[in-house]
Amino acid sequence: MRIVVTGGAGFIGSHLVDALLADGHDMLVLDSLWSHGGGRRENVPSAAEFVEMDIRYAGVAAVFDRFKPEIIYHEAAQHSVAIGARDPKYDADVNVLGTLNVLEAGRAVGVRKVIFASSAATYGEVAKMPVDENSPQLPISPYGITKMVAEHYLRFYQLQHGIDYTVLRYGNVFGPRQDPNGEAGVIAIFAARFLRGESIRIDSDGEQTRDYVYVSDVVRANVAALTKGSGETYVIGAGQTTSVNAVYRALVAATGFEAPVTRAPRRDGDAREIYFDPSKAARELNWEAEIPLHDGMQRTVDFFRGQEKAAV
Repeated sequence: MRIVVTGGAGFIGSHLVDALLADGHDMLVLDSLWSHGGGRRENVPSAAEFVEMDIRYAGVAAVFDRFKPEIIYHEAAQHSVAIGARDPKYDADVNVLGTLNVLEAGRAVGVRKVIFASSAATYGEVAKMPVDENSPQLPISPYGITKMVAEHYLRFYQLQHGIDYTVLRYGNVFGPRQDPNGEAGVIAIFAARFLRGESIRIDSDGEQTRDYVYVSDVVRANVAALTKGSGETYVIGAGQTTSVNAVYRALVAATGFEAPVTRAPRRDGDAREIYFDPSKAARELNWEAEIPLHDGMQRTVDFFRGQEKAAV
């Protein structure tokens, strides 16, 4: 198939491109290489065509018209809860208007399906755990709001234009290639600082919890959605709850370094607790998370350790 991955030079997107190339698809990566987004040109393999472009630009239509994609994986986003809280207009510009630009460009060339990277942030503060696809979406951050809005636009484009879709609401994805210098991705940020012998910051009391899922597991869910999950939504997580303090302790064990901790107030837009019930994905996508948290953290630490050595 002919497939576009927006944000395909970034953390999750680049791993997805690798997997789709291995399956023999013709690939085009569209990525702005935004400094806060983690996109890196070196993440894109030579077998994939690469176009450096913001998803908001009018030129997206011309790129699609030339390439004629059958499938779009829409991974590109302003993905930082903190940046979105500081600048909600920018967040909406990228995540809503940028998504509409991609959908319109896809509609014009007859794209068959869009597989969309949504988020646990669409749920906000949740009264009942674990969360599943039917849990109320009450986002408390601009990022979560824009991801929820994009889901509704996908349903509109299916009803109005016949474009199929699958929505994957990710838990907290982690692993190699995640940007350790951004404001999202606590495991990558902590791992890099641990390896450099630096202090780390823990917001609130550190007992806020998330459902951490390793990047290769997320990629498998995306690949499954290529041929399954028509018009459906799935939560994609390990189904386990892990606190920030537990992440800290696991990294101490993985690195042998006990990083000094500074405390900070709770960040605006951050939910206190969330974890998923991914049983629908197990039934319909034949998917479940396979990489245990500690194994994934060790792989992530080893990746960043290799980067540190290469930089010397």
